[in-house]
Amino acid sequence: MHARFLGAALGILMTALPAQAADAAAKGHHLFVWAGDAAKEGNDFLAVIDADPASASYGRLVSAVETDQRTIRVHHTEYSMPASGMLFANDHDGGKTFIFDTRDPLAPKVAASFRELGGYTHPHSFMRLPNGNVLATFQHTEHEGHHGSSVKSGGLVEIAENGEMVRAASTADPSMRDMFLEPYGLVVLPDIDRVLSTNSSMHDPNLFSGVTVQLWRLSDLKLLKTEYLDVGPDRYAHISPEEPRVGPDGSVYVQTLACGLERITGLAGEKPKAKLVHRFPGNMCGVPTIAGRFLVQSAPAINGLVVLDLAEPAKPVEASRLTINDSYRPHWTGYDEKTGRIVVTSGRAPTDRLYLLKLDPESGALSIDEDFKDVDGEPGFSFTTRDWPHGWTGAATPHGAVFSK
Repeated sequence: MHARFLGAALGILMTALPAQAADAAAKGHHLFVWAGDAAKEGNDFLAVIDADPASASYGRLVSAVETDQRTIRVHHTEYSMPASGMLFANDHDGGKTFIFDTRDPLAPKVAASFRELGGYTHPHSFMRLPNGNVLATFQHTEHEGHHGSSVKSGGLVEIAENGEMVRAASTADPSMRDMFLEPYGLVVLPDIDRVLSTNSSMHDPNLFSGVTVQLWRLSDLKLLKTEYLDVGPDRYAHISPEEPRVGPDGSVYVQTLACGLERITGLAGEKPKAKLVHRFPGNMCGVPTIAGRFLVQSAPAINGLVVLDLAEPAKPVEASRLTINDSYRPHWTGYDEKTGRIVVTSGRAPTDRLYLLKLDPESGALSIDEDFKDVDGEPGFSFTTRDWPHGWTGAATPHGAVFSK
């Protein structure tokens, strides 16, 4: 269907859920999607989609809540829904983070927001701590510029669910004064009192500015070691480390923007070791997901995703590939333990739909969930022009997407 007519159809069909369906939706399972105005004239918002495969409205828009942030670069949410239902999400270039109360999916609301904390700005990624607080990476130091300026470090900040700072630590390393140490992603390893963070700039145009990871002691946020990644034979795949994920064996796998996969070991001590263990096709690889023994990686070069089997941790092997279509540019992925689905978003253009995928737990094969359909009857969810529940009409681009518990 032509995009103009599809948009008109969505505007007509997207009305409030009938009372019976609304009651079922409130008790069901949901997908919370952080999105913004594609034209960057409206505001960021959190959309709620029915993610219960047994629901008659599976794949349909349930509700939405608008923020006061005009869309600049709607970016990361948490990777999984916290037990409290208080979800962190940021507009990275806007420098503002929102905390959403998602406990009532039919009426989510903004509970708090923040910008700079502890002298640090531009938060990027969020991970929960055992105490329920959030540990976040902030890319810059307050009062210093970015976009190619002299900023070389940021910080890790622990944040309570009301948006207040608990403690903070700088990524600056006296032994690496000339390195860009702008933190991007992180993973918390409470069993061994460690945190591993990656350094990759969102603003510096020189991709070579990010080639390190940092190991911290969780209990006091003491920086233990800044470690270079394994360069590998092509001397490229290690560039811009982004998303760390804990593997089945306890080692950490780090995806890079250059589509490398580094395995980090030796985390319980103070001398982590990085080894390049796989090279995905192309570059600009995005947010990966580990489900069971499989790592699912978004790979724009194949317009889809690659699945690795981690049964042999030091030698992962490709298990499957899935191409969405000839133009799709996948970025974010997230796993739903309740239904076994994986969400994938693009954010490149409103015509790139959000999809739910099925992962075969035995073979690692991926397939599109054909039953997850929008009001146009097509698999996936459309972000082309429609009337949204929060009173705005327009086309949106998504980024982070998180399933309810």
